[in-house]
Amino acid sequence: MNYLHGFHAGNHADVLKHTVLLHLLGQLKRKDKPFFVLDSHAGRGQYLIQGEQARKTEEAQGGIFKLIVLKKLPDALNLYLKQVERVNPVGSLINYPGSPLLIAQQLRADDRLVCYEMQRSEADALKQLFAQDGKVQIHMGDGYAAIKALLPPAERRGLVLIDPPYEAQEQEYKCILEALQNGLSRWPTGQFALWYPIKQRRSLIGFFRNVAKLPCKSALQIELLVRPDNSPLRMNGSGMLIINPPFRMDTELGSAMSKMVELLDDGGASHRISWLKTENPA
Repeated sequence: MNYLHGFHAGNHADVLKHTVLLHLLGQLKRKDKPFFVLDSHAGRGQYLIQGEQARKTEEAQGGIFKLIVLKKLPDALNLYLKQVERVNPVGSLINYPGSPLLIAQQLRADDRLVCYEMQRSEADALKQLFAQDGKVQIHMGDGYAAIKALLPPAERRGLVLIDPPYEAQEQEYKCILEALQNGLSRWPTGQFALWYPIKQRRSLIGFFRNVAKLPCKSALQIELLVRPDNSPLRMNGSGMLIINPPFRMDTELGSAMSKMVELLDDGGASHRISWLKTENPA
């Protein structure tokens, strides 16, 4: 596997993923009891947004750079931008925080983050980044296997973030389904957040049909398309699948999603927030 997120850091998919992720963490922090987070495909934790890799694709120009100078934004986007600003000099955008760093920024004294990463260079960078943070554990290994091995956590509340590179394409979705099945069988009340790319959405129908059969009470889809999903040759958008989402998540992110459509439009942007499965949101 050769995927390096440095080529894509800060793009429109990261804006969506990290806005949703921070909302989930904020909901967990509403209670005093400690929580656990597992990041199954963690990456290196922080990226040079104007480094060599980022300059080759310039994907961040269609993502974070369209938001960073704005002030009057919905609360969820303001929170996201504040966390990006925390890792940068005032008035500059040099670094982009990956999911592990964003999660770590939200941890309280008794909260805990466990990260798994398959690539040695990325795992080594992650270990260096969190060398002085006792709340964060880093492992080089298979994140899917970690879901089976580490759940349920001692804290009994928290989140599993699944953000694979999708290099295996169709096989990746089979691994995801197996991981979700394993995770829910061990931790039925846990929250699971899956990021997925969208090229042509109709190609995902079979996967979501299988997700709806999982033994969970509720599953919410939050999707952003920056252009119509009419080409299999490029990523036209992405989504977050939230299993056991917090109460009112579908309504609380509405204004942020509408603003993303306005700001990140690349010729026909749209969004949707829909229930794949619902009883009573967690």
